[in-house]
Amino acid sequence: MIAGQQLLSKIVDSGRVDALHKYNIKRSDFGTLPEQAAYDFVMKYAAENGGSAPSLATFVASTRNIEYIPEVTDSFEYLAGELKDAAGKRELAEYINSAEFTQAYSTLPTEAFINSLTDRLARIKMDTRTGVLGKVGNSFSDLATMFAHEYEQRKLGKSFKLWRTPFESLNAEIGGLYSGDVYGIMAESGRGKTYLSAVIVDALLRQGANVLVKSYEVKWYSWMARLLSIATAWEEALTSEEHNVKVGVPNKGLLAGALDGEVEAYVLDFAAKINDYYPGNLILQAKGDGELTRTLDELDRELADHPEIDVVVVDPFYGLSDVYGRNSNKTTGGAAEQAARRLETIIGAHDVVGIYTIQANTERQDTEDGAAREVKPPKRDQVKTTKAVLEIATNLFAFDAANGIGKLGIEKGRNGGEGFVIELLALMDYGVLREPDTRTQAQQFAGVSGF
Repeated sequence: MIAGQQLLSKIVDSGRVDALHKYNIKRSDFGTLPEQAAYDFVMKYAAENGGSAPSLATFVASTRNIEYIPEVTDSFEYLAGELKDAAGKRELAEYINSAEFTQAYSTLPTEAFINSLTDRLARIKMDTRTGVLGKVGNSFSDLATMFAHEYEQRKLGKSFKLWRTPFESLNAEIGGLYSGDVYGIMAESGRGKTYLSAVIVDALLRQGANVLVKSYEVKWYSWMARLLSIATAWEEALTSEEHNVKVGVPNKGLLAGALDGEVEAYVLDFAAKINDYYPGNLILQAKGDGELTRTLDELDRELADHPEIDVVVVDPFYGLSDVYGRNSNKTTGGAAEQAARRLETIIGAHDVVGIYTIQANTERQDTEDGAAREVKPPKRDQVKTTKAVLEIATNLFAFDAANGIGKLGIEKGRNGGEGFVIELLALMDYGVLREPDTRTQAQQFAGVSGF
């Protein structure tokens, strides 16, 4: 049975022995003796090695008459469903062709036979359901086994991935960005939510993450110009002699194609080598690109087809067409609410980090001529489009920047941290958004305008 071989191969490749428990896969679900023997080996190996799956070499050497199938992209849920479906048909065929069936048909009254047949079919139906669909919940017996397995996986750092943000004070407060969780970035229009997301992407790429970015408002060249400015600032490519600040290639110069000779040569060489520069990989779908998809169904398929993706950035959330689609509850904003909750489900199902940006309702700030605008991150009650984006977020980050100073705060913290604010040095045209040594330094560098 091809589904059985695919499922076992995917478990070996991914290390996800827990998928057998999650989808209620039993030895008897496999249709051949070699598959059943391979299942026994995987389960025995996991029990003796802290829940880990065997390596490919060990699996191939220890199993016979079963084909290893590389790079299986079908989901565990789909493969489990196919395996269960085939097992159910085998069990049904065996019962219909058995002496038990013939005897019951011959000896029982019609009503009693139908009742007996109905009971047997119900048992077969229950046996063919995967764990997700067939279980009402987990008993203490299930939970005890599952807890021990999950604890060992977390102890070994295999159950989830933790990615660091570019801001150490924020990492100390929230730990970082956890796979399976959703994180929001909120700012008023034009105040830097896309820029902040690019700074976070840069940090993720440096850690080896594979990042899918859906940029609904910024075209690919503009998005890449920001990333190159941020990356070259990290490399301290240039110096503002007036303010003694290490910065990156100016974003405005990249956008206008107006860099001087040496800087131009440097950034073109840097761009040519960017694939080798970052340990991670970027998959960019930007405004105007033919590859840019807009529905959550398409996102779900993309993640299923590309299980190597670690992080998804949706910029902004309301770029998804589902936000303005039809909704089942027929309430104002119902489609946006449903889209938010579906996004949360997709992120959790594929065990990736989800990041979205969202606009805050504008809070007008009038200033006198020449006066600096107050840097003031928006509050959670300013979330635009739907409050559901607040509810699905593990953390909602609020951001604002002006005059060389930025502030990043936590407006929602599922595990604490609400009210936490860090002040940042924000010379964003030069790729700089980082924690300064002191507040004084941030003020000292405010107003940098050139070299």
